[in-house]
Amino acid sequence: MLYRGTGLKETYHWRLPLSNEPYNQGSGAESEEILRLPYPKIKEGEMFGIADQLLGASRIKIMCADGKSRMGRIPGKIKKRMWIREGDLVIVRPWDFQDDKCDVHYRYTKTQASHLSRKKVLPKNLDIF
Repeated sequence: MLYRGTGLKETYHWRLPLSNEPYNQGSGAESEEILRLPYPKIKEGEMFGIADQLLGASRIKIMCADGKSRMGRIPGKIKKRMWIREGDLVIVRPWDFQDDKCDVHYRYTKTQASHLSRKKVLPKNLDIF
C-alpha cells in the first residue's frame, strides 16, 4: 500500500516466539493466565463484601469483610454496566456518617472471584468461592 506523496510502503513486523514460548497455544500448551483485578483500597476504607439480598430501588444487602451487614447503594455507573446478583463478590466503601450503609464500587465475575479465592486474597469469612 502506498501512502500519498511519500512512496513508502506499509511494513509488517512479525515477532517470533521466544525459545520457551510455544508456537501454538492450543490444548498442548500449559500457561498460567494473568488477570489484572482491582483490589480494595484499604487506605480509603474499601473492603470486600458479598451480596446477600436484593432490596430493589438500586439497594442491596451486603455482608462485609468486617462482619457487619450493610445496605449497599448501587450507583448508576455500575447499574448500567453490570448486574449485581445474590452471591456476587463486590468492593464496597462504607459511608463516613452512617456506618450501616455503603456504596458498591466494583463487582467481580465468578471467574475473577474464584481466582481471588485460589490466590488466598479473600478474608476467611467471605471465602465461599
